[in-house]
Amino acid sequence: MMSNSFLAKKWAALFILLFSLDCSVWAQQDKMFSQYMFNMMALNPAYAGSREVLSMSALYRSQWTGIQGAPQTATFTMDMPLNRERIGVGLQLYSDKVGVFQEAGAFASYAFRIPVGDRSTLALGLQAGASSYQANLVDVLVNPGNAGQPDPNFANNISKMLPNFGTGLYLSSDRAYISISVPRLIKNKLNEYNTGGYRSTQLRQAYLGAGFVVELSPDVKMKPSTLLRYAEGSNLGVDANINFWFVDKIAIGASLRKNQFSSWSTYTTDALVGLLEIQLTDQIRFGYAYDRTMNAFKDIAPSSHEFMLRYEIGRSKTHIMTPRYL
Repeated sequence: MMSNSFLAKKWAALFILLFSLDCSVWAQQDKMFSQYMFNMMALNPAYAGSREVLSMSALYRSQWTGIQGAPQTATFTMDMPLNRERIGVGLQLYSDKVGVFQEAGAFASYAFRIPVGDRSTLALGLQAGASSYQANLVDVLVNPGNAGQPDPNFANNISKMLPNFGTGLYLSSDRAYISISVPRLIKNKLNEYNTGGYRSTQLRQAYLGAGFVVELSPDVKMKPSTLLRYAEGSNLGVDANINFWFVDKIAIGASLRKNQFSSWSTYTTDALVGLLEIQLTDQIRFGYAYDRTMNAFKDIAPSSHEFMLRYEIGRSKTHIMTPRYL
């Protein structure tokens, strides 16, 4: 017979999963990244071509390690400049799974790049594509004590193709950037049910990010950055980050993630994040992030892990001597 403590942990784990599903369906629908500063193509189509080389990045995130059905996200992005760096093109592939919900998609990006100074560029970006949305509702166990009366809302699985498009602006130089984007503008319906006047839809989500690099010494650079996330109908989320680069080869950093709770002045700490980035060769960069949960579920789902690998072709000796930190 199961102990009371085991049952309590089991139900607590179920509760956090259901909470995450609710957030995914109604508010925080877009993918979550701790290494957002190294994966901007997944957030802003205007980023395409900004690294001035053919750049390919793969990222995998395992959230809330040890919880069955917890979010799992994988992305692959590729972008490059064309026409003497006046335009940028990119491609994003992704898979995002949480519980019985799964989404996989592909988006193509185009950025028109305008020089606004000797070393600064303003890019206007567009992206378009589609995703496959699956909800295996039949697999959900409902009314376990009364199996003879199934919930009709869980009688059928959901399978949809969801076309969408998004836009963004990206102002950057070798040492600073400002990014604003709305990756998905179409509010697709995710199901055909209308319960209590509500229907699950894809909601618009906006991102505002900024960062810059300060040279503390010939061998040490400091890079602060921040990302603000706003999901339509939800509260504001903020990531504040600082990285330190050593001899242009190793970066160590930390982030603090906060979410607005009930008012503009009330925030809760969601997670503390440790980051490591290593320039393995002139073309290959590796990144790792460890999230430590700090909210009410810290004893149930204490940690998340995120891995990133970037490969670039066309990096010149000039770029190697002054690497792109952004």
